[in-house]
Amino acid sequence: MNDSATRAQNSISLAAFLSLMLVAFLMGSNHVAARIAFNHGLDVSTAVVVRSAFTAIVVSVLVWAQKIPFQVQARQWRVLVLIGGLIAIQSWTLYSAVAILPVSLALLTFNSYPLWTAFWARVIYKHPSERQVLVLMPILLLGLALALDVTGSTSGLGVQAQWDLIGWGVLFAFIASATFGLVLVLIQFETQGLDGRLRTSLTMWMVALITLCSIHYVGEFHWPQGLEGWWGLVFLCLFYSSGITLMFTVLPKLGVVGNSAILNLEPIFALIMAWVILSQTISAMQLVGAILVVGVVIKLGTRKRSA
Repeated sequence: MNDSATRAQNSISLAAFLSLMLVAFLMGSNHVAARIAFNHGLDVSTAVVVRSAFTAIVVSVLVWAQKIPFQVQARQWRVLVLIGGLIAIQSWTLYSAVAILPVSLALLTFNSYPLWTAFWARVIYKHPSERQVLVLMPILLLGLALALDVTGSTSGLGVQAQWDLIGWGVLFAFIASATFGLVLVLIQFETQGLDGRLRTSLTMWMVALITLCSIHYVGEFHWPQGLEGWWGLVFLCLFYSSGITLMFTVLPKLGVVGNSAILNLEPIFALIMAWVILSQTISAMQLVGAILVVGVVIKLGTRKRSA
């Protein structure tokens, strides 16, 4: 009896691991597809509107099919509006970084969000930063510096030319990281008891609406030029919505909260796919930096948290 229970637990752990790997693959694929679409005329705002609306519809159908009660407190509504605005900023800036930088480097920079999460929790809620976060922070920053080749020594461009090339992309990725870290803190402290699928559905609708309004004021839709660009848009919507749906349906049933750091393998998947599909390459030193960043983020995700 005990042996069968142990085998069942192991099979659940394997299913959880494979599901998380699939989510990481889907989210990495979403960004590679986005870069293909950007290379063929799609602009960032149009991508965010279409992706968010498509995902909102998919997750809303899921909420309806699973008969999830529509119960949102007044305070939660106010926080959800703020979260929607922050996710709109995060989505726009991250896709902007993907449009400028090699996909893997944009995602690696974005993956500094655990540091921002600790920062916002400290600043807003006076939650003390854990010692392990403080110890690992310099290693993560060193890994980022190597991955981004901040001195321009690997590329041979020098500091000024390198930052002329990557500066805006790095800035956008850091803004995306900072806003996402704030979102995670607000979700943790302000949305207790709110179903993740319902929260995601409402948030995606808000992001689509906010970005749609911004397009109305600053310009117009810019659609892909050519079949390859349209396929990029289709697949970025499919990959993103599939990843989000899997994350909020299968994974909670598997009890994988402690293993969620596996999701941070997304930049590695993106690195491989961008190399194969987009011919984007990075140097050996940048790869070392990438491994450092991913390793630190996984370590932070699997640490034992104090009560």
